[in-house]
Amino acid sequence: MKICITLATYNGEKYLAQMLDSLVAQTKQADVIIAVDDGSKDSTCEILERYKDKLPLEITKFEKNRGHRASFSTALEKASKLLADDDLIFLADQDDIWLPNKLEVMSQKIDDNSMIFGDAEIIDGDGVVTDSSWRKKACIVEHLSQQALLTGYTNVTGCMVAFKARLLKTVLPIPQDVPVHDQWITLCATAENGYRAIADKVIQYRIHGNNAIGEGNKTWSEKLQTNLQWAKAVRGSSVFEKLPDESRRFLDKFVQFLELRFSHAFLSPLWFVWIVRNARNIYPQVHSAPKMIARILFSFVGVSTAKKFFNKK
Repeated sequence: MKICITLATYNGEKYLAQMLDSLVAQTKQADVIIAVDDGSKDSTCEILERYKDKLPLEITKFEKNRGHRASFSTALEKASKLLADDDLIFLADQDDIWLPNKLEVMSQKIDDNSMIFGDAEIIDGDGVVTDSSWRKKACIVEHLSQQALLTGYTNVTGCMVAFKARLLKTVLPIPQDVPVHDQWITLCATAENGYRAIADKVIQYRIHGNNAIGEGNKTWSEKLQTNLQWAKAVRGSSVFEKLPDESRRFLDKFVQFLELRFSHAFLSPLWFVWIVRNARNIYPQVHSAPKMIARILFSFVGVSTAKKFFNKK
């Protein structure tokens, strides 16, 4: 079984050496590390070159910045040509620190799953541990139904996953309108052999002011728009045909639900039964009954009304 790491970099000179050192220190070594640089203007590429004697690095450099989705998509396309079905792929960000046994532990625990994901300690820009569990801090749900994932809500962070290379047959090509690559990989895993969480902490996840993707600062309406973009991208993809009938019907209805919230001040009461029946999929992060009732009621409020009368942005 080969191990492949795909690493996306962009102006990452501040933390990249620490990240690469943590790969050197792994108790089980990678067979290949595919690094794709997204047009860095600093010394990122020089740092990568310096580590070619210590790590099995293959480096691709974009002339212009194309975004993290394109970087990972390119790296995964290259990986697909090198790996057998049961080989493993790990996604890496430039500013984290991997715990020494990450590759070993995740290789042992993936079993027949298409994908697994671990937990992480959180560190700040200076490398100081600020929280012992990303999963607890971010209230990560360990498992989401396929329909919950179809709404655009996700519980998986790419730098904490490992997945079987055979999944690339479903993952690639990553649709252009998919906002986040790890969200797409997770959905694809549900269309194959599924995914599961493991309790092990596998990295130190760095949260700082310049994260490309972190805890996020989108407004409520922007998040809703991103969810709509995601749902339409899935519906227009080849993966849609692999979904069971129930999931396809749910996604069609969910797209209609979001479009109406953007075009109408209020939704018709005729939506009540569908919203109640699917509330756990639409709002998987809500656990208390009072909060769920509030979410269900607010589901009937259109975006324009929410901005005008409920102080939503």
